[in-house]
Amino acid sequence: MSKIISVNVGLPRDVFWRGQSVSTGIFKEPVKNRILLRKLDLDGDRQADLAVHGGEYKAVYCYAIEHYGYWKKELPEYDLTMGNFGENFTTEGLLEEAVCLGDRFSIDSAEVVVTQPRLPCYKLGIRFQSDAMVKRFLASKRSGFYLAVTTEGEVGAGDEIKELSRDPNHVSISEIIRLYVAKKYRDVDIEAVRRTLQIAAFPESWKKHFRARLAD
Repeated sequence: MSKIISVNVGLPRDVFWRGQSVSTGIFKEPVKNRILLRKLDLDGDRQADLAVHGGEYKAVYCYAIEHYGYWKKELPEYDLTMGNFGENFTTEGLLEEAVCLGDRFSIDSAEVVVTQPRLPCYKLGIRFQSDAMVKRFLASKRSGFYLAVTTEGEVGAGDEIKELSRDPNHVSISEIIRLYVAKKYRDVDIEAVRRTLQIAAFPESWKKHFRARLAD
């Protein structure tokens, strides 16, 4: 069974980093009560830079509780708690190898669809006070993924995440990350990219990137 372990939200705050003030919404804290999941975000949660964060295709960021064991070994100097990677949902049972773009789930009365993996930005480095964290996160292949909200509803810790449908193209989150960082494409990779371009839930910005790769 897949479920939500923790629901985490946070409002943008100004932090001082590398000699300048930066506004970031990456600092999330667990909430105890059930809250409303809306089309663009959760109640009590906001993003600082809407040009690259938030929006319809990034309404909710999910990160697996299973990854915390890895990071506790990699980052022993940190006392890691739920929400530390900026995730809204700390989940159980939804790993990148099994979750595919376009997969649809229900969470209580809400319904969501998987849209894309997370590509870390420098603000993850701010969260962990380390510029190296961005590369370490991407190299770990533990990206997490974003959801779009198709039906609003209340959610809370402990809610089961029920599969409604699997996308027929079967492009997993781990596969799309592999294709994104691959230097060269084999025939099988080209076929996978073409399947990816057929997924309605996959954002146009990503599709544009992969169309350019195919044109190279």
